[in-house]
Amino acid sequence: MLHAFQMLCPGCVAHGTPQAEKLHRMFTKSGDVVVIGLHSVFEHHAAMTEVALEAFVHEYRLTLPIAVDRPGEDGPIPQTMRRYGMRGTPTTIVIDRQGVVREHVFGQIDDLALGVIVGSLVTAPTIMSMDCEETAGGCEDTGCRLPETSDR
Repeated sequence: MLHAFQMLCPGCVAHGTPQAEKLHRMFTKSGDVVVIGLHSVFEHHAAMTEVALEAFVHEYRLTLPIAVDRPGEDGPIPQTMRRYGMRGTPTTIVIDRQGVVREHVFGQIDDLALGVIVGSLVTAPTIMSMDCEETAGGCEDTGCRLPETSDR
């Protein structure tokens, strides 16, 4: 699961980031689910420094791994945020073992709803992934595959 957040986002602080941390702690030992935080800054750049992020991580006792999104090449939208088509923060993206995006939610996602999604993927038998032909958006009924790039 990828959890995109900003330190100054009320929805991230109140719900999204604690939810991601809880999911991370639930699955740390089993390894069935990997949760990655993504600090994706698209506003208030001067306040969103590495030092501020370190203080935020300490203050909220976060243990999930956190990446910092690269700044946008041609505007304020960071690179990963643009690549995944995020509309803002918090954003929750659930990706299955084959790399298929199974859920992409902007805003708050209910704990139970997220649990059902993650639980169904954890208990599902591993199936062979089929590469679909390029369609509108690169999507099929089961999810949307990101284009292959050399920087992942």
